[in-house]
Amino acid sequence: MENEPIHTDICVIGAGSGGLSVAAGAAQMGASTVLVEKGRMGGDCLNYGCVPSKALLAAAHAAETMRGAETFGVTGGPPVVDFSRVHDHVAGVIAAIAPHDSQQRFEELGVQVIREAARFTGLREVTAGGHAIRARRFVIATGSSPLVPPIVGLEDAPFLTNESLFDLVSVPGHLIIIGGGPIGVEMAQAHRRLGAKVSVVEMFTILPHDDPELVDVVRSRLAAEGVAFHEGVTAKKIESTSGGVAVVVEKDGHEQRIEGSHLLVAAGRQANVEGLGLEAAGVGCSPKGITVDRRLRTSNRRVFAIGDVVGGYQFTHMAGYHAGIVLRNVFFRLPAKVDHSAVPWVTYSDPELAHVGLSESQAREKHGSVTVLRKLFAENDRARTEGDSEGLIKVVVTKKGKILGASMVGAGAGELIHVWALALSQGLKIGAMAGYLAPYPTRGEISKHVAGSFFTPKLFGPGTRALVQFFGRFG
Repeated sequence: MENEPIHTDICVIGAGSGGLSVAAGAAQMGASTVLVEKGRMGGDCLNYGCVPSKALLAAAHAAETMRGAETFGVTGGPPVVDFSRVHDHVAGVIAAIAPHDSQQRFEELGVQVIREAARFTGLREVTAGGHAIRARRFVIATGSSPLVPPIVGLEDAPFLTNESLFDLVSVPGHLIIIGGGPIGVEMAQAHRRLGAKVSVVEMFTILPHDDPELVDVVRSRLAAEGVAFHEGVTAKKIESTSGGVAVVVEKDGHEQRIEGSHLLVAAGRQANVEGLGLEAAGVGCSPKGITVDRRLRTSNRRVFAIGDVVGGYQFTHMAGYHAGIVLRNVFFRLPAKVDHSAVPWVTYSDPELAHVGLSESQAREKHGSVTVLRKLFAENDRARTEGDSEGLIKVVVTKKGKILGASMVGAGAGELIHVWALALSQGLKIGAMAGYLAPYPTRGEISKHVAGSFFTPKLFGPGTRALVQFFGRFG
């Protein structure tokens, strides 16, 4: 016997970071809210993505710190890695955060949580586990899943994705990674530092969306640590072997066979739209994901879509940003629209690689003549004291000092990019970044110093010297 229909103000499909933000906001503002999730609460970020990957990177960083202790006169020696305990550390971090995203917490907020798969049966109705849900507005926040590329033999070979990688309780002997994006690069360095041999296979170049000069710094560090890169190659075939797996790659007509114990596929993401019944809801979709306008409305104006499922910038912080846009549209009838001009992203390698705004090449294409400001971490006193001065910052501005974008590579770049994201989002000019008082010694000073370099040619040029000499005549 079916349950009575549920009538609600808003129904959210998907309990990842974006869906949870919408559901929590809606319930706390007094709206009746239904949240439908067929998998784990917390979605990809908590269970398979941001949280476990950064926990693993932290363990890898601890191991690498021990290797470099001699630099400071501290006798450490090679670390002994117990990978089962590393696994427990990762699981413990997930468990510590899980209550914040739990069904219990959301029910305490007043959200009705249904742990079933959702499917649209009409323009204003969804079914989930025998429940018919009729809502004034729907929000699709189903996220994305690992893309499995059509490589011969892959489906018949054992392989990992980010959804299974963190289940390993022993370090891989030789981890082969298909894909040189942020996930591939981060996991390559983490596993190498924890004792695995690592090979990265990439069709183009690693980290293709970042500044090539800064990517070179990351590539060089990982290569120095022993990561083998195979860039500009095509993965032709995957084979199961007695020792695990082999990947046959081709470059310039020559084939190479790479044998390893484990294979990680990190070749992109695909939107989770299968089984949603989008056609019944009149919701348009493309291979990239659900089609939305700048207000995140689908072709059915009562249905919104946010986060990874719409394609584009697939970041947890973007899903949270989308949630705010939807809440303003749904409950306050404000025509809030997404603005992609100041979207920051970080690759959490060591050194970290961070970016916001336009890259140097994008800025030149859009604005023509621009000024590129540069400063090395080797010129930063705090970086010197810590013995970690690799990297640099690049800021692109117009001739009049309008900030167009910032990129940096170095320790803590993910934290240091915040001020540039703020500057871009608030329309600050380079003078504001040069004029604030920065504490010494900090890595953050590099932002003030690179901004100040915009004024150096004029400040110490012939005109200023002539002016100083002129005033000097008056005693």
